[in-house]
Amino acid sequence: MFYPRLFSMPTFSSPRPFEELSRMRRQMDRIMDSLMERQTSIMGAGVFPAINLTEDENHFYLRAELPGVMTQDLDIQATARNLTISGERKLEVEGESAKYHRREREGGRFSRAFALPKEIDAERIEARMRNGILTIKVPKAESAKPRRIAIES
Repeated sequence: MFYPRLFSMPTFSSPRPFEELSRMRRQMDRIMDSLMERQTSIMGAGVFPAINLTEDENHFYLRAELPGVMTQDLDIQATARNLTISGERKLEVEGESAKYHRREREGGRFSRAFALPKEIDAERIEARMRNGILTIKVPKAESAKPRRIAIES
């Protein structure tokens, strides 16, 4: 008994030697859960609408999920390399006596701005809404398109 105390070695006098490790693990799990909840609530703001941005040789394609948003509630603006989508999602009022058990859908105003990798032709942008998906076809400016250079021999 003297040897372990002298050299700070643990003694396993309890019948459950890993009880302290289990307690520490539970505490760490609680801490991580609370951090993840905070991070999720912070990230939740400003992520609406979810967007995919792709491109081919001549166009950029922006697809935004906008369920429950009417086209008259949307505003799309474009400049040389920037595109902004803003609008409002209106949710029906449940009534003052309604008691929520879970609330994940939010309403209100939103705005997303994107800096595109190349210059665009803002005069020829096309937008359409179908089944809650907004698709914006953004033509690249002629100066941004790759040009094939002929080689003379």
